[in-house]
Amino acid sequence: MHSTNALGEFLRARRELVRPEDAGITPTGLRRVPGLRREEVATLAGISSDYYLRLEQGRDRNPSVQVLEALARVLRLDAEAVAHMMGLTGEGASVRRRSRRTAPAGERVPHSVAQLIDGWTATPAYVQNRFTDVLAVNVLAAALSPNYAVGVNMLRAIFLDPAERELRRDWSELTEEGVATLRALVGPDVDHPRLVELVGELSVRSDLFRHLWSRHDVHPRRGRVSRLRHPLVGDVDLHSNKLLIAGTDLMLVVFNAEPGSRSAELLGILGSLTATGDEPAERGEGRRPSDTQ
Repeated sequence: MHSTNALGEFLRARRELVRPEDAGITPTGLRRVPGLRREEVATLAGISSDYYLRLEQGRDRNPSVQVLEALARVLRLDAEAVAHMMGLTGEGASVRRRSRRTAPAGERVPHSVAQLIDGWTATPAYVQNRFTDVLAVNVLAAALSPNYAVGVNMLRAIFLDPAERELRRDWSELTEEGVATLRALVGPDVDHPRLVELVGELSVRSDLFRHLWSRHDVHPRRGRVSRLRHPLVGDVDLHSNKLLIAGTDLMLVVFNAEPGSRSAELLGILGSLTATGDEPAERGEGRRPSDTQ
């Protein structure tokens, strides 16, 4: 997982995803590599094969904006992937390393945010860091899934917990989005100890994760509809939005149902059931993720 050649790995992964015919190349003979060959990428981008090889091997980490834009066109990158690639250059990576060195130690959910979500009795919400470790959660979110609990890593749970797969009617879509979002959130910070630990475990224990991580797909956090099959109330569709908490790298994840919908009715029923039971013991704010989850 440790890597000092993030840009080269990205270029190689994305090159292998482009079909020759999509790049205007008619395949001939036996092709021993998936996607485009290095020399084909270089020719289409208008750079020398030797220079492109140096980029993939990490011997040149500061290509010009013009070169990156040409490569983005050949590799058919969208705006999000282009921004990610720009951040993987030597200067972009150094900025992220300086930022990490000067960031405050530890991760603590602001007290006001913890109070806010605790007061939302009809709105499920939780707080996570950029590695999807849950740091705070309210009662109704905990009622949606036992994995919405302080100390749980949501990406790990989605890939490794069979109960989570049963809960998620959109599990396949969620796994792809989750990996691509993680890529966007960490950027060039691929040697962060928490990321090394998480990706290392998931790569060993999940073939699907290992495949998706190798693709280097990149998507920033965005709203989505979570489609759940809840054991108590049945099928529920909830809008899910991730909001960056100012002054931190933490995100507030908030769920809501379409007003007047069946899902809104079922969420209300779940809230009523939750109100009659005991609150989860592990709801507090600012707790550190557990390594035992």
